This record gives sequence, structure tokens and C-alpha cells, in this order.
Amino acid sequence: MSELITPELVLLDQNLGETKFDVISKLAHAVVNASRATDYDQLYAAAEARESKTDTGIPGGIAIPHCRSAAVTEPTLAMARPKPGVSFGAKDGPADLIFFIAAPDGADQEHLKLLSTLARSLMKKSFTASLREAQTPEEIVDLVNDALGTGAPKKAPADSAALNAQKASAGASARAAAAQTDSAEASASEKPATKKIVAVTACPTGIAHTYMAADALKYAAEDLGYDFKVETQGSSGNETLTQADIDEADAVIFAVSVNVRDRSRFAGKPYVEAPVKRGIDEPQAMIEEALAEAENPNGKRVSAAASSGEDTSSAAEGSWGSRIYKAVMTGVSYMIPFVAAGGIIVALGFILEAITMPNLGDVDTEKILANATIYNLGDTHWTLYLGAVLQTIGKFGLDLMVPALAAFIAYGLAQRPGIAPGFIAGSVAVAVKAGFLGGIVGGLLAGLIAYGLGTLKLPRWLGSMMPVVITPLITSLVAGGIMYLLLGAPLAWVLESLQNWLTSMSGASALVLGLILGAMMASDLGGPINKAAYLFATAGLSSGADVNKEIMAAVIISGMVPPLAMALATTLRPKLFTEPERENGKAAWLLGASFISEGAIPFASADPARVIPSSIVGGAIAGAISMNAHVASPAPHGGIWIIGLSNNIPMFLLAVVAGTVVSAITYVLLKSIGAKSRQTATETPAKSAA
Repeated sequence: MSELITPELVLLDQNLGETKFDVISKLAHAVVNASRATDYDQLYAAAEARESKTDTGIPGGIAIPHCRSAAVTEPTLAMARPKPGVSFGAKDGPADLIFFIAAPDGADQEHLKLLSTLARSLMKKSFTASLREAQTPEEIVDLVNDALGTGAPKKAPADSAALNAQKASAGASARAAAAQTDSAEASASEKPATKKIVAVTACPTGIAHTYMAADALKYAAEDLGYDFKVETQGSSGNETLTQADIDEADAVIFAVSVNVRDRSRFAGKPYVEAPVKRGIDEPQAMIEEALAEAENPNGKRVSAAASSGEDTSSAAEGSWGSRIYKAVMTGVSYMIPFVAAGGIIVALGFILEAITMPNLGDVDTEKILANATIYNLGDTHWTLYLGAVLQTIGKFGLDLMVPALAAFIAYGLAQRPGIAPGFIAGSVAVAVKAGFLGGIVGGLLAGLIAYGLGTLKLPRWLGSMMPVVITPLITSLVAGGIMYLLLGAPLAWVLESLQNWLTSMSGASALVLGLILGAMMASDLGGPINKAAYLFATAGLSSGADVNKEIMAAVIISGMVPPLAMALATTLRPKLFTEPERENGKAAWLLGASFISEGAIPFASADPARVIPSSIVGGAIAGAISMNAHVASPAPHGGIWIIGLSNNIPMFLLAVVAGTVVSAITYVLLKSIGAKSRQTATETPAKSAA
């Protein structure tokens, strides 16, 4: 196994620029010059993307920028001790000890374990003091190798006398330690019970911060005199908590920047949760906050719903605004299968009827079904009959769209006790013609009422009946009654006004409407604005009006653009993107073609300032072309796979291609300009130094 660090990878006492990205650029060049990576642009892009998500500076003047990249040929450490120091986001000031960890995508566990060991060593003050006192790159390399346990072994004593002295000293030390242990055990019963804390640490990369947070919390707990155990959910050398450890703990600390695996193990435990970096920066504060939650009768507890698999993240324990938003998104996600299945089946029924409609003229679907069966078609053509059957089946699915939306919004707020009242409130919304607006309001009403009833402190005999009988009964009465008697008519009026506005826009203003809907679909990639446009389109689809089908086509086409554009951009200029981004780009081809706008989210989360505007431009163009050409789709989902149901396949394809190309080129240009600006910024200090 080759050395992780060599003298040529150490930059001592140099002016490396004004920003952390200047320093990362210099270290990335060092890695490439040492033949540890094949492509500077690719390596730097990966490191920049990682650093842009979360600052890697930690207290004590230390920073550990890190990344994975296919450009890296072997796990590598590059170290810088800049003068002056450079800020990496730590609260206590700039960093003067900077370790750049460059790991290949397929790094083996042994190398990852060494990288984790280094990260933990940096939490020791004696080690960092030695790094600051070192005079040469060779000294730095020796110190790092010693910390990793990969340095040359220490020489044994030269003669037997020295060896015997060493053994005698070791024996004396062992006896003293044993005596001290006996004394400690003898007095243990006299001491008060020690507080027990368990923690989970995890970060997206799982190489450095996961283990540094674990050690920072461990050292802080030792200083405070608490019993502490930690589970690291990283890339290597993970420590795992037993269920006994968890059961015995007084409090739990989640220092995580990703979801906790198997969170249900901690159900009912008092806890505190924060990003992994806070575990490094403020370990003592997190410990004190966790114990304060344990002493507070009304303190935070890990949701018991997690034990049944209903809530495996902390999503249910955020602010009310966040919870309501997530509940609505939950409702939409559960509603989409009803819309997709029902809508596509209806569309297939239209196609089968269209095969025979030119010869038979307009017919009544209900009359066909009433007068014919598959065993006795009579004068009815079999395709017409089967088309009527499919339309009827699909309509059942579309009729359940609003009740399903309401039911799962309520589920998002109150879990299972909210489902039945949500279905009932959603059905009332359909009955009073309040549509999807009524479904959203009814679902929120049902969810909030069911949640409130679930918080009541009741006797055990009554509490057991609440989720199955009492909560659904009371919630259905109250939410259904409010919807029917108070809110139904106003919501129906609002929905009717929206539909009238839609109809008025279908003529000369169709182009403008297409621009608006396209921009909405591409603005937040599956978020509330995107979903509002989608619900707006699906709400009137069951009416069968041409304008509603045109709206549906514009929404589908513009929603396909962002992921397809990201896929095209990674194909046009692969060197601008990291290896994970290029892999995401490959997946985005299929996601975009399938009308899953969320396929662009990995790009938007890493580079929102460029991705979102690029997506909006392309989405708006696609929507405008579609509406102006009167492209119509009777199906509410499916992307390219339902193109055969469209009335104008060439213009459908043209709108998708035009929006995708414009969006991809815009993004590549914006990203290229940013890359050139960074390169100029890093070259200027080097020229000045020369």
C-alpha cells in the first residue's frame, strides 16, 4: 500500500491566496502534479462542490476539505500550512493547518480507515502543536505517518539491562494501575450514578467529519465525567451501538447531516439533533442540551411512530410550517399514482374509441356498457366496447384523486388515525365541487384535528380506542362538517374562477400561459410551485375539454426539461462536472424522459444559482411552444412513454428538444464562466508571488 502523503504534497508557510477555494485549487494542483490524480478540473470541481455544501473548518485553526472523484488514482493527503491563514468557515477564525483528502470513488476500506484515523488525530492538541512546529515537509510526513501507525517502528532498547529495566518499569506501572483500579472499584458504590449518553454521527462523505464529531463528543463527555458511547455511520471503521446501550442511555445526540439509519431503535428517548459540524464545534453544548431534554418532562423525544416504520427521520419533528409543507408534498406523492394510472387508462380508452369513432359516430359510453358485454357485443364493435370499459376503470382512479390527496395530507400530519377522516373530507370536497383546493384544505383540517386528539392525555382504557374508533369518528364529523357547511362553497367559487381564467387564456394568450406554466414546472423541481402547476393541470383533465389537455401537455413537456437538460450538459462538457454528477446525469436521461422533474435536484442542490435559472428558461420555452402549437395530452403522466396519446407528436418532441437544448447550453455557459473566474482568481496570486 503506497503512502498517503509524501513531501511533494506538503505546502509550508506560503501565501496560498485569500479564499478557501484558492487553497483548495493549490492543493488539487499538488495532487495532480504528484501523479495522484489524472484531471485537475474534475478533481477541483468535486472538491468545490463538497466545500460549497458545508464549511470544513473546525475550531483550533484546522480545516479538512475533502472529496471523492474518479480523477483520483489512489487515496491521497495533501497538507498546507498557509501564511497568512485562510478562513474555512470556523467560528474561531482562519485555518493554518489544512489537510485535503482526495479519495477515489472506489477507495478500499483500509485506506478509508487511515483517512478517518488522521481526522481523529487532528482532535488531539499535541498532534496539531507538532504540525505547527515542524520545519520541513519531511517532518510533516513523519508526524502524519506516526499518527496513522504507518511510520517506521521505534528501535528496541540496545542491551538486556535496558530491556530488563523497561520490563521492571512496565511491571511497576501495571501494579500501580491495578491498585488504582481496586481502589476505584472499592469506592464505586459510594459515587452517584453516572449519566449515560449515546450519540450517532454521520456526514454525506463519511470520511472525516463523521469521526471527528464522534471524538469531539467523546472527549467533551470525558471532561464532564459522563459515560459516553457513539455510533459512527461513515465509510469505514464504524462503531455500532447495541440496543442495550441505547436502552440504558439517559439521552441521545444526533450529530448528523444525513438521515439516521435505523432511527426506530431510539424511539422514546430524549434527544438533541444538529448538523455533524456542530458536534465538532460545540460538543459540550450538545451534551448539556441533550441532558436538559432528558430532565424536561415535556422535552423532545424520538418519535414513537418510528418504531412502526411510519417515521424514520426527523421530518415529523420540525416547525409547523415545515410539517404542513411536508404533509402536502406527502399527499401529492401518494395522489400521483391514482392520477397516472387512472389518466393513462382513460387515454387508452379514448384511443380505442377513436379507432372506430369515424365509422360509428359519437356514442354514449354508459349506454355501450349497459347494452353490451364481452360475451354478447351485438352491433357494438369490440374496440369501442373495450374503450368504454377502460374509460370507466380509469375514471374510478381519477375520481379518487382528491380523496387520496386529502387522506395522505392528513396522514402526513397525524399518521394512520388521519387517513380515514382525510378520505372522507376529500370526498366531501368532490361532492361540493371544491376540487383539489378542497382536497388540500380538507386534508389539512383532518390532519390537524386528528393530531390534536392524539396529544390528549387519556386513561389507558380510553387511549387504546382513540386511533381506531374515537379519533376517526370525531375528526370525520368535524372536518367533513366544516368542509360541507362552511368552506365548500367559497372553495368551489375559487376553483371555478381559476377554470374560467384558464379558458380565457386558451386563445390569444395561450403562449403566455405556456410560458407561465413552463416556468412554474421548472422553478423548484418537484417543490410546491411545480406541484401547484401540476395540480392545476390535472384538476380539469377529467372534464375532457381540449384546453385542459393542452395545459396537461405543456406541464408534462416543461417538467421533462430540467433533468434532460442536466443530462445533456454533462454529456456536452463532462470535464465541468464531478464523477458523481456525471453519474447523476446518466440517470437523469431516464428520469427526464419519464417526467420526473426531481431528477435535476442533485444538480440544483449543489449549484442552485446556475441550475434554477437555466431550467426556468428552458421550461418556459418548452411550455410556450407546446401551448402555441395546441399540443394536447389526455394522460396526466408518463413523459415520453405516453407520446403516442398526444394529438401532435412532432410538436411534442420539438418542444421537449428545444427546451432541453436551450436550458443545457445556458447552464454550460454559466458554469464555464464561473470556472474561468475561479481559474483567473487562483492564477493571480501565483503570478504576484513569482
